[in-house]
Amino acid sequence: MDQHIAESIGRPDLIRLDDRLVCLRFETMKVVSALAAVRHLLDTGAVRRGDTLLDSSSGIYAYALALACHRHGMRCHIVGSTTVDRTLRTQLAVLGAKLEQMEPCSDLKLDQKRRVERIHEILAAHPEYHWMRQYHDDIHYLGYRAIADQVRAATGPAPLTVVGGVGSGASTGALARYLRAAPGGPADVELVGVQPYGSVTFGAGHVSDPEIIIAGIGSSIPFGNVSHELYDTLHWISFEAALAGSVDLLRRHAVFAGLSTGAGYLAARHERERSPGRTVLFLAADTGHRYVDTVYARHREAAPLADFAPQEVPDQSRLALPWSRMSWNRAPAAALPPASALASEVV
Repeated sequence: MDQHIAESIGRPDLIRLDDRLVCLRFETMKVVSALAAVRHLLDTGAVRRGDTLLDSSSGIYAYALALACHRHGMRCHIVGSTTVDRTLRTQLAVLGAKLEQMEPCSDLKLDQKRRVERIHEILAAHPEYHWMRQYHDDIHYLGYRAIADQVRAATGPAPLTVVGGVGSGASTGALARYLRAAPGGPADVELVGVQPYGSVTFGAGHVSDPEIIIAGIGSSIPFGNVSHELYDTLHWISFEAALAGSVDLLRRHAVFAGLSTGAGYLAARHERERSPGRTVLFLAADTGHRYVDTVYARHREAAPLADFAPQEVPDQSRLALPWSRMSWNRAPAAALPPASALASEVV
């Protein structure tokens, strides 16, 4: 029996959509990493009960950290994106978390920059606060060890392709690391990362999406805990294509999930067709509730999935909307081209 609701929320479901396509569905994925990280900090004496934990979030991690703090008797302070909605604001308030939300801003890159600046201001005024550094600290990998064990038990030794948003690197990166290291695990694990256009993590900062940067799976600033050398392949997927993927996933399989899941589903279907001998597992990081107005209310606009196919590109200078795919081949971050070189390719 669970001792706290966070433990239940953090436990994902494995759903087989067809013979080689599996969805790893979370209610709120980052609860896994937040719970394990806070537990580790307490066990090692880095923090004590009653201390204040601080971080920035576009939404999912704010809720996850608030739950982890509630579970372990900590205080929670969140610098939230302009995208944090009323439902989440209300939940955070009732859970006792302090939320500072950025003023409305149409530029999510500026929103992210302002949040980081505010974090540093708070730390200067309150050096006793512990900054969780979800985008930079490998401590957030720890919670995915148990998820990897669950995946291994369910999928067996067959070759496995894991598909999902790169984000901070702590979900897809951690899963691949633990799956590859575990004895008796899949004989071969490939990792496919999904990115939005505009994200600098794998060198797409020079290409913008006219609709939106898909929050949570990319970044306008470098993330310190993305292990680039874990990834075999990258997909860059636009809002338009991700919307189509989200709507199709709900219509075809009744899975109601967020926008990043729609992008991952699109990439996973493509990878399944490319590799007939592999099982393909994609991550559904959250439910679709906060995307009702921005995505699902537009379901009649969604193009059929058959209208989309990735453009294979040799490097980031050739990236183009709505969907690009590139072999990364587990290269280190040093393989990223200079931003100036990419910008010079844009006309």
